[in-house]
Amino acid sequence: MVLVTGPTWSGKTSTLYTCLNQLNTPAANLMTVEDPIEFHFPGINQVQTKERVSLTFASALRAFLRQDPDIIMVGEVRDLDTAQIAIKAALTGHLVLSTLHTNDASSAVNRLRDMAVEPYLIANSVHLLCAQHLVRRICARCKNQVETPPSSLTAIGFPTSSLEELVSYRGRGCKHCHGSGYQGRTGISAVMEVTESIQKLILSGSSTLRIREEATKQGMATLRQSGLAKIQSGITTLEEVLKETGNR
Repeated sequence: MVLVTGPTWSGKTSTLYTCLNQLNTPAANLMTVEDPIEFHFPGINQVQTKERVSLTFASALRAFLRQDPDIIMVGEVRDLDTAQIAIKAALTGHLVLSTLHTNDASSAVNRLRDMAVEPYLIANSVHLLCAQHLVRRICARCKNQVETPPSSLTAIGFPTSSLEELVSYRGRGCKHCHGSGYQGRTGISAVMEVTESIQKLILSGSSTLRIREEATKQGMATLRQSGLAKIQSGITTLEEVLKETGNR
């Protein structure tokens, strides 16, 4: 199972659709259950849930498993019933893609626990957790260099050694961005692989913080680090990254 996490309107479904588009070949049987279907793909069996006729995520998944799918996309894991069937599908050799409403990758484990999913099922079925948020892009038409206090840069996470080469940008505001200084959005992300050591932490009931620390130790770039890279590239501002990452 691969789970994409993030708040509402953070582009989780768009990420899953991109994955589906890459995986969609004539040799693969792909099936999705969504609410709503936001984009139609040729060659993929897509099902829209209808609560009034009891066509739920869980009932659709049960039907899918009788049709020998290779890849299943579940629009969202919302409850224990859906989670259990999705996990069963993952444990029996299907690639399952889905989303969860959590703020970062490691919090997804706790979210599944809150749904009463057994830790051993989480540890053995979930292979990858991807968290993503969207930050506003600096308007390219009115972008200009600005001075940012070194203390603000180090406080957000930039090492002191990088400050000499770091250039900060901001949009002045123009008619193209309606005076906001921003135009368009871009993603910041953190990808956590569920390795053997993280599986052990899940099985032992470790906290979200402990799981995040272990993932970082193994090389996971956090949402904050992803945001810092966008600032360094002149794509977004310090304020946008702080707003979207908090302490993550």
